[in-house]
Amino acid sequence: MKTATFRPLRLLALLGAQLLTCLLLLGHPGAAQASLLHFSGAPPADLGLQDGRLRACASPAHCARQDWPLANPEAALQQLALELEATPGVRIETRVDSPQLSYLHATAESRLFGFVDDLELALDGSSSSLQARSESRLGDSDLGVNARRLDALRQSLGPA
Repeated sequence: MKTATFRPLRLLALLGAQLLTCLLLLGHPGAAQASLLHFSGAPPADLGLQDGRLRACASPAHCARQDWPLANPEAALQQLALELEATPGVRIETRVDSPQLSYLHATAESRLFGFVDDLELALDGSSSSLQARSESRLGDSDLGVNARRLDALRQSLGPA
C-alpha cells in the first residue's frame, strides 16, 4: 500500500488553475461586458452641464478637460458621436438633442480590467467651441489615458 505524499507544487498549481477558472467564468466577456474583469464604479452624480459648462477636474491625475475652439462645433460634435458609436468598448449613455446634438455622455471601458471612464462632450453657450471632459471612475491615476483620449478625439477633427 502506497501512502500519499504532500506535494506543495502540485497543490499550488491546482489552486492556481481553480482561481484562473473562476476568474474566467465570472469575468467572461459577454454582450454587455467587453473586458476580462469589470471594475466599473458608480457613475458620477454631477455629470452634465452646470451653468453651461462641464465641471472642472478635481485632479489631473485621473481626469482631463479641454475646450476646443472650432469653426463648426455642432458638426464636430456630430462627427465625434459617430466615431464613438463605432469605437469598441465605448457606449453612448446620454445624448441631448435640442434641436441639434448639444451634449453627449459616453463610457469607455478598458479591455483587460474593465475600468470605466466617463467622457462628456458639450457645446458651449456661445457655440464657438466644444467642451470635452474625460475622467476615471476608480483609482488615483489613469496613467494619462484620459488626456490621450481627448487629444486623439481632437486630432480626429482635423485642424481647428
